[in-house]
Amino acid sequence: MFADVIVDITNSEVDRIFEYSFIDDGVRLGSRVNVPFGNKNIQGIVINIKEKSDFSSDKIKPIFSVLEEVNALTPEMISLMNYMCREYYITRAQALRLFLPSEMRKGKIKEQFIKFLSLSEDFLMDKALETLRKTAKKQKDLLLFLEENGKSRLAELNENFGQSAVKAVLEKGFCKISTEKTSRSPYKELSALQKNVILTDRQANAVKSIEQTEKTITLLYGVTGSGKTEVYLKLIDDAIKSGKTAIMTVPEIALTPQMLKQLRARFGDYAAILHSGLSAGERFDEWWRLRNGEAKIAIGARSAIFAPLENLGVIIIDEEHDGSYTSEMSPRYSTISVAKFRARYNNAKLVLGSATPSVESFMFAEKGVYNLAELPERINKKPLPEVEIADMRAEVRRGNNTPFSSVLKEELGKCLEKNNQAIIFLNQRGYSKTVICTECGHVQKCSACDVSLTYHMEENALLCHYCGAKYKMIEACTECGSPFIRYGGYGTERVVMELKKLYPSARILRMDRDTAQTKEGHFKILKSFADREADILVGTQMIAKGHDFPFVTLVGILDADMSLHFSDYRSGERTFQLITQVAGRCGRANEAGKVVLQTYSPENAVLRQAVRYDYEGFYKHEISVRKATAFPPFTDIVRILIKSENDEIALSATKNVYEKLNALYINEKDKFRFFGCMKAPLKKLQNQFRYQVLMRILSGEKQLLDKIFNCLNESKTKNAYLSLEINPNNLN
Repeated sequence: MFADVIVDITNSEVDRIFEYSFIDDGVRLGSRVNVPFGNKNIQGIVINIKEKSDFSSDKIKPIFSVLEEVNALTPEMISLMNYMCREYYITRAQALRLFLPSEMRKGKIKEQFIKFLSLSEDFLMDKALETLRKTAKKQKDLLLFLEENGKSRLAELNENFGQSAVKAVLEKGFCKISTEKTSRSPYKELSALQKNVILTDRQANAVKSIEQTEKTITLLYGVTGSGKTEVYLKLIDDAIKSGKTAIMTVPEIALTPQMLKQLRARFGDYAAILHSGLSAGERFDEWWRLRNGEAKIAIGARSAIFAPLENLGVIIIDEEHDGSYTSEMSPRYSTISVAKFRARYNNAKLVLGSATPSVESFMFAEKGVYNLAELPERINKKPLPEVEIADMRAEVRRGNNTPFSSVLKEELGKCLEKNNQAIIFLNQRGYSKTVICTECGHVQKCSACDVSLTYHMEENALLCHYCGAKYKMIEACTECGSPFIRYGGYGTERVVMELKKLYPSARILRMDRDTAQTKEGHFKILKSFADREADILVGTQMIAKGHDFPFVTLVGILDADMSLHFSDYRSGERTFQLITQVAGRCGRANEAGKVVLQTYSPENAVLRQAVRYDYEGFYKHEISVRKATAFPPFTDIVRILIKSENDEIALSATKNVYEKLNALYINEKDKFRFFGCMKAPLKKLQNQFRYQVLMRILSGEKQLLDKIFNCLNESKTKNAYLSLEINPNNLN
């Protein structure tokens, strides 16, 4: 027998199928195997099995070994690999690596076995105590402990009673050791009682619409607090009852604990979690629980879409508009595109849920390509929170130099007096955005990136938020030597400090990438706030979506117009979505909510529509602008990014690829709406000089995309990295 194998090397030079022979019955489609490759022993994945080979037998090497009894990948994942290679122009090995825990691929993690100590079957306590000396107190205590508590971990007993006592009771035959496989289960402390929830008529109609439509994809468009989660849970429940499985993704790791809690309450151990914040052991065990069928529901961030489940019944993408669903790291992919493939393959339902759908999704729903299910009001019939705009220009004229408008300070005072909670949102971590010399105007920048450094007071250091580099805080300007340094702008650290000055007795928590670097960090902060151990939560977009805090009655949005000024055609869309999502965190229980939106652009149309929660109005204006200017979804943006540590090499590679693409552009001008070459907005990043060729082409031109990719392949240059992105999430 012969196997087609993809070896675990991402280099495009070896992006082809290698053939091996085998006799072992354990080799199956999707098996992970060890194979000889050159003078090395390397891992690979079997993607096809056949009885005959086109090569002579003396040229075919045998597979060394099979790594697991169960084939790691299903036939669906092999098909998904082929789809992703065609769709995203990535190598087979790059696609396959997405499907497996990285530590499993590297052989760094295995199943965990733990030793237990228990009393022997014929053990009699009275007889045992008679044989023990009076001085053998620890042995006696150990036997009594085991009689009361039963089988216990050997390591803990060694620690509590001493190794000599454990050894003695074993030698006397009183006890025995057993070894058992154990699962490293994340968030063990998460538990909840199952609630008997009765769906409202609107929720029940949404479930019926999703399950009975002939269309694969449904857009669930529901305002914040409308009960989308209960619709998700009912769809998952129905899928499990019909013998199928389910995947649910959320945009932030911070949202996974509360969703896992609800899934465990409803489905127990059927729910497994997958995301990058888990330990290697937890991720390995959860992945295998899903692969072996012990768990039937995967919950997690973007990577959960690759959960090794078979026979999917429903896939749910919550907050489908969120940019985190597009991978900006190589290999680049769209979670929603992968979900569409898996839904089609399994004849499953794909649900895209949002209070502020992406322009593309709403257009497809409006045109009837997607089924549309709506939840237009909050579950408790409460109105959406009132939004008041605070004009920060007027605040500055009045001499207010704090980050808080007078109306926000007043509302915060009222909120704290009533013993309610508040959320303050600012999408900038650190103490200040920039450090500026007041004499010469020099701004401290990262030497590896073309960006200003952010001051972090807790570390007394300057940090680059792009490459993570850390610099010692300056005492004088590095350009002119002036000691007069000013902090420009506010970050979450500084906001917390200012709040403590204004409200000394208030308990304040901060949630950003600095304070929540691990899954425990996320969980502890959110649990503490949910348990009312704090009055004010200050945070970045980690706190903007999905969270449900019943006692939050006030939300303050600082620098609401910050994202409006990005040089990106989606800046208006993202601003509208962010404001609506943050505003939706308050007024979700009995008391009405209030939102104070601070801006230097109070007349801006996007902000005005966000204040009225007028998504349909925003959509109509935005889609007409996109159509008139030939931007997605009416075209596809294609970007070729060129990077090198040497500026001259990067520029030369850019000229080379531009010339080839320009010839293509001249031949097929009717399919292009824009073609240009320029420096990237961030000209230098992580010590790499960056250039780009930008194109806007008619949507769905797959043949043209193939030609563009061929031009890229023909333009490969030593010491320069060229990559292709289709509709990149971030044009910086």
